[in-house]
Amino acid sequence: MLDLFMILSKGGIVLWCFQGTMQFFAPSVNALIKSVILEERAGSRMFTNDGLTMQYKLDNEFELIFVVAYQKILQLNYVDKLLDDVHLEFRDRYKRDLQKGCFFQCFDFREAFHVVLQNVEDWSRIRESALRKMRSFEDSQKSKKTVASMIESRKDFPSKNKNKKTDDEKKDCLVNSSFNSNLQSQETQEKQLPVENDPKADIIEKPRVKLMKLQLANTKRSDKGKTIPAQKQKGKQARIWENGGGSKDIETLDFSKKSDSGDNKDEDFGIVDPTTKQSRSWVLSMKGDLQDFQPESLSEEEGKRHDNDDDCGEIKTGVQLKHDKVVCQSKGFGVFGIFRGLVGSKSITREDVIPVLEKMKEHLISKNVAAEIAEKLCESVSLKLEGKVVGTFSGIASTVKSTLNDALVQLLLPRRRINILRDVLEAQKQHRPYVITFCGVNGVGKSTNLAKICFWLIENNFRVLIAACDTFRAGAVEQLRTHARHLNALHPPEKHGGLQMVQLYEKGYGKDAAGIAMEAINYARDGRLDIVLVDTAGRMQDNEPLMRALSKLIHVNQPDLVLFVGEALVGNEAVDQLVKFNQALADYSSKENPQLIDGIVLTKFDTIDDKVGAAISMTYVTGQPIVFVGTGQTYIDLKNLNVNAVVNALMK
Repeated sequence: MLDLFMILSKGGIVLWCFQGTMQFFAPSVNALIKSVILEERAGSRMFTNDGLTMQYKLDNEFELIFVVAYQKILQLNYVDKLLDDVHLEFRDRYKRDLQKGCFFQCFDFREAFHVVLQNVEDWSRIRESALRKMRSFEDSQKSKKTVASMIESRKDFPSKNKNKKTDDEKKDCLVNSSFNSNLQSQETQEKQLPVENDPKADIIEKPRVKLMKLQLANTKRSDKGKTIPAQKQKGKQARIWENGGGSKDIETLDFSKKSDSGDNKDEDFGIVDPTTKQSRSWVLSMKGDLQDFQPESLSEEEGKRHDNDDDCGEIKTGVQLKHDKVVCQSKGFGVFGIFRGLVGSKSITREDVIPVLEKMKEHLISKNVAAEIAEKLCESVSLKLEGKVVGTFSGIASTVKSTLNDALVQLLLPRRRINILRDVLEAQKQHRPYVITFCGVNGVGKSTNLAKICFWLIENNFRVLIAACDTFRAGAVEQLRTHARHLNALHPPEKHGGLQMVQLYEKGYGKDAAGIAMEAINYARDGRLDIVLVDTAGRMQDNEPLMRALSKLIHVNQPDLVLFVGEALVGNEAVDQLVKFNQALADYSSKENPQLIDGIVLTKFDTIDDKVGAAISMTYVTGQPIVFVGTGQTYIDLKNLNVNAVVNALMK
């Protein structure tokens, strides 16, 4: 039933192995280590690769990994128990051998493993038979029902009649109370009314009558002066907007025609030269690799920390030292202050870690990490911490913090480094253009960040062709045309040997995006352009026709890089977007190994302060790196992701 059971150290040394078949399992085990254990995805203990299902268990005290592999079509319900029992049996023997000093020997564990396996299989059979066994009639609830129990008698309903009587009594009480209250109110009114025979009442009543007559006369006069308003016509009237424009304003708003003087009307508005003094200062400022993004809040905090360090260097009096000691004791350790109650010199158990994991999960969600991803990260950290031995309280706190830091850094570090400048040079040697396709949902800034990347590539002396494949959104082509005109103004052909650095390939609206991209790539190949940037239409992840069109564009043109453009403002939505985009690219492609998302462009990163959780969510879902970070609205607001800065902001 089992194909493989392997025990290895975290250093990669295989201590013992059982193999049930002659299949070669090294690639599958290496994929498990590379994709799950090293990538901090240990939240799920099951991994599937090449038709095999693998489950594993970590021993953090002795740095061991227990791996079980079996065929994917099988359903074995005893694997978890087998891992636990083998783990307990092996670690005791391993500990005794280490205490004896037997470091270089083969661990004879075959007989003990078969005994444990046999016991576990017997336990599984007994459990299955117990679950499948049918209940007898005496054990069922139907056997307890008799004819006598189904006969109803009047004795069963005394409480109901009593309740009815009490309800009626309550209603009578309410009626009587209301009747009495009305009588009392009438009596009080009668007491307040003046008596007819009382002379004082006549003196008071005469002025009242005169006042009422004066008021009636005034109201009649005012009614005569009023005019009856005209009735409004039923139906909705059209609203006329100010400066809305109409058919009469077409001639005045048409700037494409030339004026009587023969000059272009754009010159009157100063649109001929789009560059400004500020934009001209950007030229030659982005040559080479991009700079790393440093959050302002983090830099300010570091500055305060340095100031505090300088203050600590001064000589303090005894009262100040005592006050500082009280302040330090009152301060906690942030998220990790909950470890204050743990006793030193003990191994961390899961019960010790659960409280801090809940607090850690809330902290990550508050930093905009998706709830599902935060839960998986905490589970991965708990598996790494469980069984570790720490000496002091400070050691516990530092262990937890360093474990989470390592997990986040390892998650954000890319599996493979995407160096676009190097890849473009390699494509030049092959006499073909380097193709980058941008995709994403609506309104995240695909065209704007495409222009930023285009400016960076021009700064490195590459000629770029922009393919306008957004044939749905009104104004998409005009937006790219404006960017191309601005970029050519910043890098005119005179400075590059008469060559135009940016060109726009467009065929208007309502056309097939895949066909336009193919024609643009062929045009770039014939014109010996270096890079093709393909701008696609924004689409929601649930729009099946548009997702099929995107899959067709990628399948037909096979770009070198597919970049997903996403906002740094989203939380749980980032997971849904990336999962469905990748799923659509895989489902709607006819290739056996379809091309999926290769990297991420994270936009609006300057608006989130320290809530950088979207970077964690997107990287965790796809396993692909964040290639660019958009930090503003100008061409130079394009940075690389600083992994350590993001982790520090997340842990702040």
